[in-house]
Amino acid sequence: MSVGPHSRRLVASIDQGTGSTRCLLFDAAGRLVSLAQREHAHRYPRPGWSEHDASEIWSNVRRVVPQALSDAGATPDDVVALGIANQRESCVVWERRTGRPLSPVITWEDTRASGVIEQIVAAGHTEAVLAATGIPPASYFAAGRLRWLLDTVPDLERRALRGEVAFGTMETWLIWNLTGGEHLTDVTNASRTNLMNLDSLRWDSDMLDVFDIPEETLPEIRATADAYGTCAEVLPGVPITAALGDQQAALFGQTCFDVGQSKCTFGTGAFFLMNVGQTPVPSRHGLLATVGYALPGEPPVFALEGSIAVAGSLVQWVRDNVGLVDTAPRIETLARTVSDNGGCYVVPAFSGLYAPRWDAQARGVIVGLTAYVTSGHLARSVLEATAWQTAEVVEAVEQVSGQRPASLRVDGGMTTNHLLMQNVADVLDLPVERPLFSETVSVGAAYAAGLSAGVWPDLDALRRLWRRAASWQPEMDSATRDRERAHWAHAVDRARGWLDHDPAPGRDEQARGLTG
Repeated sequence: MSVGPHSRRLVASIDQGTGSTRCLLFDAAGRLVSLAQREHAHRYPRPGWSEHDASEIWSNVRRVVPQALSDAGATPDDVVALGIANQRESCVVWERRTGRPLSPVITWEDTRASGVIEQIVAAGHTEAVLAATGIPPASYFAAGRLRWLLDTVPDLERRALRGEVAFGTMETWLIWNLTGGEHLTDVTNASRTNLMNLDSLRWDSDMLDVFDIPEETLPEIRATADAYGTCAEVLPGVPITAALGDQQAALFGQTCFDVGQSKCTFGTGAFFLMNVGQTPVPSRHGLLATVGYALPGEPPVFALEGSIAVAGSLVQWVRDNVGLVDTAPRIETLARTVSDNGGCYVVPAFSGLYAPRWDAQARGVIVGLTAYVTSGHLARSVLEATAWQTAEVVEAVEQVSGQRPASLRVDGGMTTNHLLMQNVADVLDLPVERPLFSETVSVGAAYAAGLSAGVWPDLDALRRLWRRAASWQPEMDSATRDRERAHWAHAVDRARGWLDHDPAPGRDEQARGLTG
């Protein structure tokens, strides 16, 4: 039922994630009113390939939004604005005339574009790409995937040059479908393509030449909180007033609006972002310079990021593929049956190593096995893998920026694991804080949309909405921390260069661009 046009002033957010799509409704006090979620299939057709079905994701949006409205007893008339957050770097191409997908969604985990990147690096373009875009050429980013599609999908390049093909990351795909044809992206997602100039916040003509990308395929770039059109589908009449990549959405939702404030989202992967202010910090030591957010009429705010490919997906792997536990929460119960890892270390380099090492030739290893090691030790080492990967990223951020966070704000599904959060506090030697609502990707999309629509007047109003629900203080002594850090580094050395049996740094194209 409706309570009158806009009388409830609800803000909707669509969070299109790696594993599911959800719709959340928030009121003007920032309280969650309803949530609906639906998972989609994840396909791995070849080693290193990772895909979704774009039509299935759009179909799920058409289901979860009405469900969230129904659960709240609301109608589209009660919604004043919609914000969209999305799994970054995942991308798709479609036919402009019909909206029919011409490819699967190639996800951020996918490595099929490695050959494209090898050619770009071999041609000597690494420094130019890094200088223009703030990120090195790597198969992690979307441009290489688009070039791969143009090379492999029959007739796609010819059609692209004729303007018949649209390309986009997932927020662009959803905006197109929601509005009936608006082809738009935001600066945070555009900054993850290898194609946007980090100074001008526009598509860089030199980068389009480097990757041989027809500009006709690309969406228009807008600010984070801006006008993206009005919904014709699902939420008819509701304006889309914000779009941003999921990790920048979490930074915004954690209200990290001050320089030095940092967050880490622990989900399928783990992603650390620090607000570095209005001047980007150059990408070094395996970190990425990226746009944090941009508000209309104001200078953009930049972030320094460290990306970890495998976090929650490691728990899923030992549950589904190994059978170590029958449910994900059981990993904590099993890990608490022992007091340490028993000398066992897991390095989950399923798709190579991400920040700060960036070794596409690495593969996962389990080391230190003895007859003493039990399932409890293995469970504990699974959790510690996420903590140590986070510690390596924070160490790199401190080296590059000269700043060490005073604390770390955390969010994502893994933060319900208290043992993991204590491990993170211990190995970082920092306080860890979790907000009242840990799914801050969705919160950030709603905050940005509501700010743009005038539901909240300014950033200070959003700061006042943040509430701490839990915190963890470091308890590990420095000698233990140093010893375990050394053991972890030793284990990582065993994982590096696995595919070419050469662990020397810098062999693969991503390491050449990101080490230093």
